[in-house]
Amino acid sequence: MNYNSIISSRKRSIFKLAVLVVALSFLGTANSQQFTKKKLPKSETKSSIRKTEAYLFAYFTGNSGNQEAIRFAVSNDGYNFRALNDNQPVIDSKQISSTGGVRDPHILRGEDGKTFYMVATDMTSDKGWDSNRAMVLLKSSDLINWSSAVINIQKKYPNQENLKRVWAPQTIYDVQKGKYMIYWSMQHGNDIDKMYYAYANADFTDLETEPKQLFFSPTNGACIDGEIIYKNNKYHLFFKTEGSGAGIKVAVSDKLTEGYVLRDKYIQQTKYPVEGAGVFKLNNSNDYILMYDLYTKGKYQFTKTNDFENFSVIDKTVSMNFHPRHGTVMPITANELARLESKWGTAKDILTSVEASVVKKTNIKADGDTKQVHLPVKWGTNLSAFQPNFTKFPGVTIDPKSAQDFTKGAVKYMVTIESRPAEIWSVSASVANNPVLDGFYADPDIMYAEKTAKYYIYPTSDGFDGWSGTYFKTFSSTDLVNWTDEGIILDLEKDVPWGNRNAWAPCIMEKKVGNDFKYYFYFTAAQKIGVAVANKPEGPFVDSGKPLVDKLPNGVSGGQQIDPEVFTDPKTGKNYLYWGNGYMACAELNDDMISIKSESITVMTPDDTFREGTTVFFRNGKYYFLWSEDDTRSENYRVRYGISDTPTGKITIPKNNLVIAKNKEAGIYATGHNSILQIPGKDEWYIIYHRFNYPNGITMGDAAGFNREVCIDKMEFDKDGAILLVTPTHEGNKPLKK
Repeated sequence: MNYNSIISSRKRSIFKLAVLVVALSFLGTANSQQFTKKKLPKSETKSSIRKTEAYLFAYFTGNSGNQEAIRFAVSNDGYNFRALNDNQPVIDSKQISSTGGVRDPHILRGEDGKTFYMVATDMTSDKGWDSNRAMVLLKSSDLINWSSAVINIQKKYPNQENLKRVWAPQTIYDVQKGKYMIYWSMQHGNDIDKMYYAYANADFTDLETEPKQLFFSPTNGACIDGEIIYKNNKYHLFFKTEGSGAGIKVAVSDKLTEGYVLRDKYIQQTKYPVEGAGVFKLNNSNDYILMYDLYTKGKYQFTKTNDFENFSVIDKTVSMNFHPRHGTVMPITANELARLESKWGTAKDILTSVEASVVKKTNIKADGDTKQVHLPVKWGTNLSAFQPNFTKFPGVTIDPKSAQDFTKGAVKYMVTIESRPAEIWSVSASVANNPVLDGFYADPDIMYAEKTAKYYIYPTSDGFDGWSGTYFKTFSSTDLVNWTDEGIILDLEKDVPWGNRNAWAPCIMEKKVGNDFKYYFYFTAAQKIGVAVANKPEGPFVDSGKPLVDKLPNGVSGGQQIDPEVFTDPKTGKNYLYWGNGYMACAELNDDMISIKSESITVMTPDDTFREGTTVFFRNGKYYFLWSEDDTRSENYRVRYGISDTPTGKITIPKNNLVIAKNKEAGIYATGHNSILQIPGKDEWYIIYHRFNYPNGITMGDAAGFNREVCIDKMEFDKDGAILLVTPTHEGNKPLKK
């Protein structure tokens, strides 16, 4: 017997058996993977697992010109986003659309993990909201270069002749069919908007199935701006509905294309109109972000949830150096972020993206031509060893990395973006006490409260498109530099039944009543003047129940009932209310401080420079009247004054009566609508006013008129009592000594 032959034969048999076992094992694994792929959505398949460390935000910005184009922004944490390409389009709308514009971009990572899909509404708003019939499909392997195709639904499908509009497409991978499903809203004739779906072809250049209805709101309202997210073995369809109510709701189903059951409650965490719900999962977290466009306010709101039922507002942790409209966010890898930065990142953007909390981020100024950046910082910052903490993006290096001495002038920083030449920039920093409030506020009224020995500013809440804010806040300070947000003191929509809009230009009065104090808050609502009362300067304030002033004075044919000012005559103890836009009116208040003596109403417009914003104070036996000239949207908005011998008498106009005006050299514009503060017991005076946002306001057009910020500068007089011209500054004033 040939043992070698037998052993050889057995080895071959064992080898064949091993191959067979491996093959069967592989086949079983393949079948298992195939089964898994059919049963699990993209978010749970192995093919889509990759380490995502950052985020890409695709959005558009508005309704005109190149605003209707796709832009990109990036973030390391999902909360703080910075625009790429200086907030300019990354794709030319004219090259990819039939209308010349695109809106509502939705971006998706493909099932293979390395292909990207984007869809958008093919539309320009100037042609009308019912003007579009098409969507745009885009595909990329690198997030930089995109192929595209236009799908005109009405031309492609003969049964769509009464189609009016095609809005807000989005894409999701259907694991059952192994295809990408596109879903969007359409309106036909006089019917409501409903959600439809169809499948894209393999190349993502066309639709290969006819549109089918996916969902319609059982409340018989419009159903638009859909977003489908798979979580806990359920498909959650977020959508906007309109009709008897308006807002974002959720419908849930076990299946992607049918069976959605409505959860009949609104989930947006705001009272303002919203649209464009976008949902994304935070990296390395079980939490999701639901964001949406407050389109009437020019703002975005971010909320957080882990169950898709309870949502908390996180706006205070979110920052963006751009104003997005209806967009979506997709997690990306560090390499992908580095690639995006290499293509569209700029040294200017890198050096204006700082994380140091002492930097006033809305006031950073950068000049790409001279390669200079200025960082305004809060009082108390140690500039001799200051670390701006520039945001660290993959593919970007910044040197030096350590804290630097900014007291000796600008510091040179070298910024290197992967695959591009390094750039040297000069970065300077200085203390800027103006603006004194964080955020956008206007029309400030200031008061020193004897009860608390604190100063309080009561402003218009600004930053809302068309001056559409509906609430008032107050801020307190002991030194006029460091201010504490005391929160909302009066909300028109909840607290003022006679006027639920346009919360503008308030003023405040502290009065001793018995052994305590009361606070009378006069405010504008719906172009009428009301009054609310509180026992504390920070409220809460209770509305009197009706407007105090709701019609034009006799003899006045135009203007608005806005901008109240309250003043106590130190000679007589009488209280007066002033108001008016286009005219200045005055009336004596009754002792209750919530009603006026109608017979005392008088019109005392000083001259034709008067626009609005009356302010009155008393000094050395004279009554000073200040007012704003021009329009709050104008860079020449400014303050003038006159003097009278009585609080209701003829106002004499000095020859040089300008109080404060723009400081063009400092980039400060539209310095108006002020109040005046006298430090108790001293002949020390300050003017509190608003200006355009610095440095961007001057470039914003009319929007600068509702993106304003509050400032304080010292005001002085000459020996004859004339107000010396105030130069508005960024530095402001040092803290008052206690």
